[in-house]
Amino acid sequence: MELTINHQIYYFDQELSSLEELVLFKTKGQTKGVAVALNQRVIPKSQWSETKIQNQDNILLLTATQGG
Repeated sequence: MELTINHQIYYFDQELSSLEELVLFKTKGQTKGVAVALNQRVIPKSQWSETKIQNQDNILLLTATQGG
């Protein structure tokens, strides 16, 4: 499976079942302050588990940070 995540191409040996599975993998389980867009459409956190991802999807994964 080939996915573009934050403008970088990643290859996965196996299919990922949902957007939630990908987010948990990429954030090491830390989903607080995370926002996700799939093919330029923001996906609410409540829909991550039911949102399927497909080969060559484009994902933008943003994490809030604090600072000043």
